Amino acid sequence: MNYSPRLKTKYTEEIIPALKKQLGYKSVMQIPRLKKICLNQGLGSAITDKKLIDLGVNEMTMISGQKAVPTKSKKDISNFKLRRGMPIGVRVTLRGDKMYEFLDKLIAVAIPRIRDFRGISDKGFDGRGNYSFGVTEQIIFPEINIDKVNNINGMDITFVTSATNDKDCLALLKQFGFPFKNQK
Repeated sequence: MNYSPRLKTKYTEEIIPALKKQLGYKSVMQIPRLKKICLNQGLGSAITDKKLIDLGVNEMTMISGQKAVPTKSKKDISNFKLRRGMPIGVRVTLRGDKMYEFLDKLIAVAIPRIRDFRGISDKGFDGRGNYSFGVTEQIIFPEINIDKVNNINGMDITFVTSATNDKDCLALLKQFGFPFKNQK
């Protein structure tokens, strides 16, 4: 018995025919698809406390289900007491089944747990069919135990799609069930 994530099955069975009709594509290969999801967490206070990087890597690994790696600074900035090669953040890139599982968890569980949630802004498109938005606190994910969190950190989430423009990317994300704000 082969396992397939729920949203991957939904994409092949429901979203592809709906987008083909909605966007007017002739071939199934033209329909936009999700290529990868990139999670990034900047930990600027890790300059003084090295244990924050390890905590960030552990939290990001629990959230994504894949081993996270620390990011290192590229240049020296004396005002911030930053040296080249110092770890200052954590990142992970999800592809394949883990990407669809994370997306399902994000839409169904994490986003509804955001305080005072009124919908996700549709201003995060880059003009090339990719979408980015920020989460202000990592405790919205069910894997994070609130009692063990020392400091609350946000993270950036980027969806890289094969869409060539923002309209197609917006249609794809809406089909997945992304709760965008109502456009006026």
